[in-house]
Amino acid sequence: MGRPGPRLAARPRRAEIGYAPPVRLDRSSLPDDVRDAVQREVAPLRLLEHVVRWAFSQTPPSDVADVIVQDEFSHDVVVPWRGVHLVFDTT
Repeated sequence: MGRPGPRLAARPRRAEIGYAPPVRLDRSSLPDDVRDAVQREVAPLRLLEHVVRWAFSQTPPSDVADVIVQDEFSHDVVVPWRGVHLVFDTT
């Protein structure tokens, strides 16, 4: 018989895939109070569905202003909010 092949090490099981907070590069020069308000508003949004529902729940309701296709998997979704435009990276 031939020599047995190498044994594969068992991969550890992950109990749950966690959410990693996004990396934020702030090049907006927004005042601290506006930046804090944006952060409070968008912190709970995890899915594109959440973003769209949140935008429509605003007074007045907001809509997706633009979708910029980065590649076949990644899109930037632009939503106007209180005089600024928020860009959500989606994959």
